[in-house]
Amino acid sequence: MIPVDAIVTFVIASAVLSIAPGPDNIFVLTQSAVYGKKVGILVTLGLCSGLIVHTTAVALGIAALFQSSVVAFTALKVVGALYLLYLAWQAFSVAEVSMEREGVIHCSAGTLYRRGVLMNITNPKVSLFFLAFLPQFASPQYGAIAPQIFLLGSIFMVVALVIFSSIAVVSASLGGWLNRSSKAQLYLNRFAALIFAGLALKLVTSSVS
Repeated sequence: MIPVDAIVTFVIASAVLSIAPGPDNIFVLTQSAVYGKKVGILVTLGLCSGLIVHTTAVALGIAALFQSSVVAFTALKVVGALYLLYLAWQAFSVAEVSMEREGVIHCSAGTLYRRGVLMNITNPKVSLFFLAFLPQFASPQYGAIAPQIFLLGSIFMVVALVIFSSIAVVSASLGGWLNRSSKAQLYLNRFAALIFAGLALKLVTSSVS
């Protein structure tokens, strides 16, 4: 069993890392500002669910494949970049019209959730990050390594869920203020498109190291 003091240290480190600007929390911020709190939270649930995949990959040693195989790493990040560019095109193509926020995006809850999952699991850097981060808080003296990794991954997921949901709520409030005019709505969508394109560029140019 991992000691309580190590768990507390891990929670603090996870919180700091979740707050630090990155693709996932920026994604939540822009989606919430443009489409509202509900969309931001659904995307957050998807993003955090994607962490289950990365945690499992680390626990089973699969993540090491991306560290050793350039082909596997490149293939996954290209898929992720293409998806981000698709989202950028969707945001950029929104017309300048006056509408209520609920009418801006015509996606089901399941679609929004899956959008978050796909955004997360197609970023191989998350698996590599978990591969480097989680084992630092695990040790053979605490028992079997795999259960420890799953425990740590679950804790990180809960911390990220709380912080990302908070970002969604705050961002939605600011978005509500900006969304009072159709012009502001247009600018928000253009900004979101720019962010998505930037994240795609960052992902496709990233390296294993």
